[in-house]
Amino acid sequence: MSTTTAAPSGAYRTYLGLAFGVGAGALWGLVFLAPELVRSFSPLELAAGRYLAYGVVSALLILPRWRTLHAVLTRRDWLSLFWLSLAGNTLYYILVASAVQLGSVAMASLVVGFLPVTVTLIGSRDRGAVPLRALFPSVLLCAAGALSIGWQAIGATTAGTELLGLICAFGALASWTAYAVGNSRCLARLPHLSAHDWSLLTGVVTGAQALLLVPLVALIQPQHAPAEWLQFAGVSIGVAILASICGNALWNWMSRLLPLTLVGQMIVFETVFALLYGFLWEQRWPQPLELLACAFVLAGVISCLRAHRGHGVPATHPDAADERATG
Repeated sequence: MSTTTAAPSGAYRTYLGLAFGVGAGALWGLVFLAPELVRSFSPLELAAGRYLAYGVVSALLILPRWRTLHAVLTRRDWLSLFWLSLAGNTLYYILVASAVQLGSVAMASLVVGFLPVTVTLIGSRDRGAVPLRALFPSVLLCAAGALSIGWQAIGATTAGTELLGLICAFGALASWTAYAVGNSRCLARLPHLSAHDWSLLTGVVTGAQALLLVPLVALIQPQHAPAEWLQFAGVSIGVAILASICGNALWNWMSRLLPLTLVGQMIVFETVFALLYGFLWEQRWPQPLELLACAFVLAGVISCLRAHRGHGVPATHPDAADERATG
């Protein structure tokens, strides 16, 4: 049954939210590596495989509470789940996988690295948010970090395929910005749903969307060896559980603890971990410019945290209610 737990307060809420955000970024960074691990598979195949697995696992986990949850969900909630699943999962991953395969992990993570800037700018309009002028140093630091990460990548986008990859990356940026803002605001108006249940409901809807991709994948008529399909299944299931189930749950818990302006800053850790995984995959050390970029990114998060302290902004989203635990 569902019981209301005592909500953490003050600095503890902030640091707990930060820890959840870093954990989500570490798991979501795997999303950028997956297209490289199974490069012979198209973005449509990758999205269909990952989200079919995500949908099945989510459905199994939510099945014991399905009747209770279904009774409290409205038509507006289901519509929100549909467009959030599309923007934050299905469409986003197709675009990211395309950006990685047409360009590179560094280029894709660079553009998505602008998410803290876009989400923070939108979040600064929320009631009770830190004024934009106080966030300006943080926004500048994050923008400098993103530019440093991809300076060489942007300079190399002369080939047609790389340019198309860059366009896909910017499409992913727009798609996930819409998701980050919309998801945070949905959680704020749905205090009766736990963050974990909302993540699983998103998974069920995303799995249904993945079923619609299967006919499109069939039109491609993919030709892969049995060993390739086995590797594809392993990557799809692994990314579904680690990034989609665990990562989304951590992100939703964080969204209940931090204001939207700080939520936007936490997305930078996805970029940092994506770069780290990319360096390990390529078996090389980061270049000086890449190290500088990580320093800018971390400095931006610290600057944003200090801005929230200095202006006495509450650690939670202004409309958020207490978190509920399901046991």
